[in-house]
Amino acid sequence: MINLEFVRLAWEIIRSHKLRSMLTLLGIVIGVFAIIVAVTAVQVMETQLVSTIESFGATNFTISRADGFSRSASRYRARRNLTYDDMVRYAEKARLPSAISPRMQVTGPVDARYGSRATENVITMIGVNEYWLSTNGFDIEQGRNITELDVELGRDIVVIGHDISLRLFPNINPVGKPVIIGGNRYQVAGVMAEKGDVFGENLDLQALIPITSMIRTYSAAKRNISIEVETRSMEALDEAMEEAIGILRVIRNVDPGDENNFEIQSSESIVNEITSFTGQVKLGGAIVGLITLLSAGVGVMNIMLVSVAERTREIGVRKAVGARRRDVLIQFLYEAIFLCQIGGITGILIGVLSGNIVGRFVDVSFVFPWTWAIGAVLGVTAIALTFGVYPAYKAASMDPIESLRHE
Repeated sequence: MINLEFVRLAWEIIRSHKLRSMLTLLGIVIGVFAIIVAVTAVQVMETQLVSTIESFGATNFTISRADGFSRSASRYRARRNLTYDDMVRYAEKARLPSAISPRMQVTGPVDARYGSRATENVITMIGVNEYWLSTNGFDIEQGRNITELDVELGRDIVVIGHDISLRLFPNINPVGKPVIIGGNRYQVAGVMAEKGDVFGENLDLQALIPITSMIRTYSAAKRNISIEVETRSMEALDEAMEEAIGILRVIRNVDPGDENNFEIQSSESIVNEITSFTGQVKLGGAIVGLITLLSAGVGVMNIMLVSVAERTREIGVRKAVGARRRDVLIQFLYEAIFLCQIGGITGILIGVLSGNIVGRFVDVSFVFPWTWAIGAVLGVTAIALTFGVYPAYKAASMDPIESLRHE
């Protein structure tokens, strides 16, 4: 049970030595701040990344030649490309997906032109089929999507991103207009609804053309693609992934017992990799903060020892009028805990506010890391008890007669 009289005494002592108390608090504040600001900022980014990935579809998975997080690994470089023909054969055999789309991207950004208007080399050009918008969570704002017939005939049409439309067609309807993208002429079939930035990439600067048109224009039949698959429900996701593995092992001639020469990643697996990575970053921030807190704990002990020396006569008076050793011990522990809690709460508030500044730039709602904040409060309490117990014990052990003689 909290003794309010001890709390009042602790507050009076802190008020009577403002500068000393502030300098002691500073170490606690910095230590807790280091923990909370790192955790909050990482949690803000984690929230943004996870929500973005899930916006592309929680029931989707991607098939690619290499793991998106380890593209430089030598075992991936040795694999043959995943081609459009592989996708077509997989689509013919698969029964569980609701939509299957290829993604073939031109190397590097290209420019787009309409009349006298032009963009810089910032356009991402992608070869797709009629299902790409669905598997990637996009909508059509104007015009129409690429159709199955467009893909079958390899028509030179394009569905442009929202920002491309604004730059090239600020005052007119772009649908049906001719546009030059990457040096090739296409007719605008539609405009995608605004999507925004993801991982630093502006998704509204994408231009989609039928993949067969891209293969013909760039002689890219053997170029590497990724296959994006949408399933009907979460319950069907794992089964659809197993089906895809079985079909692609046959298509790509993988011998029994050999590892797959392709990778399959669901939104859930990507989220797990992200949270695993951010968890390590949070832990690193916590370790740095803990080291700072330990240094601050030494400062707390030093200040408490000074306080005990200064208040020797006061301790003698309290003991002379009936205060027990236990009362003196608890009083000084209260002062250490109270001092550390003020620093801890201040560090938490500053850390949360600073960490959420990141959220203002990525449009994430306010984040408060409750678990880490509670852990920080418990941590500074442990610091106070660890480094405050010796000064408190020293005060409680003083002989009242000798204390009263102290000048």
